[in-house]
Amino acid sequence: MSGPVHNPPVPGRPAGSPAAGPRRTSVAARLAARAGGGAVRVFLVLAALFWLLPTLGLLLSSFLSPSDLNREGWWQVLTAPSRLTAANYGDLLANETITKALLSTVAITVPATLLVITLGAFAGYAFAWLEFPGRDWLFLLVVGLLVVPVQVALIPVSELFGSVGLFETTAGVVLFHTAFGLPFAVFLLRNFFAEIPRELLEAARLDGAGELRLFARVVLPLGAPAIASLGIFQFLWVWNDMLVALVFADSANPPITVALQQQVRQFGNNIDVLAPGAFLSMVVPLLVFFAFQRQFVTGVMAGAVK
Repeated sequence: MSGPVHNPPVPGRPAGSPAAGPRRTSVAARLAARAGGGAVRVFLVLAALFWLLPTLGLLLSSFLSPSDLNREGWWQVLTAPSRLTAANYGDLLANETITKALLSTVAITVPATLLVITLGAFAGYAFAWLEFPGRDWLFLLVVGLLVVPVQVALIPVSELFGSVGLFETTAGVVLFHTAFGLPFAVFLLRNFFAEIPRELLEAARLDGAGELRLFARVVLPLGAPAIASLGIFQFLWVWNDMLVALVFADSANPPITVALQQQVRQFGNNIDVLAPGAFLSMVVPLLVFFAFQRQFVTGVMAGAVK
């Protein structure tokens, strides 16, 4: 007969100690692992639907006649979808105040967004890769301007615009939004451009590229995600702004936010114009966001992981 078989000791474990069994997990860890599947997904879907409920209600309200909407509510569409009508949007397009307000909003938002992107990109590149006296102190000053609230500048800027003839003009509103959008633009783009490998820029310089060509051919394509994120932020802020528009915009041709507010104040019950107008003013920023959401996420996450 052969003698008993002795297993050799496992390195790193004292002789005679019991073999390691399966790793034990706590009850809380097991519950969290089970809840991390379908239950969390169902909760997130319900939360998303709850968040979208006001938007859905506004959309359905814009397709209901004022009599139907006042008699019940937008949820009547669930049982009587035949009450939906597109007549409200016809009334909206026939309302010259709303159509002019939409055009005025576009005339303010597009230039204010393009100016902030252009000037912010040039300044961000200069702060990231150009050497000049006082660069770091100037950048700290730009960062400090991020905490300055808009309300602080309303009165002094109003006096300045009044003295130079920019008060109640589209150019004045664009300049105000550009000035207050630039600190964030410079901060965001400078941090993004600073992550570009120095070797890539040096290789372009060795190939004979000047600073302007280097900026246009190398830096801007690589910085597209951050530029898209900046464009979305600036577009949403300017499009949805009401405070600056109330103070500086032309009262005879206001943006859509002010025009809708005036409609509520003057008439109050013209829901057939207010509902589709409010939905159009909301759906445009949503379309811009969803069109650039991939670049937005990439730009926001840039620099989060070193």
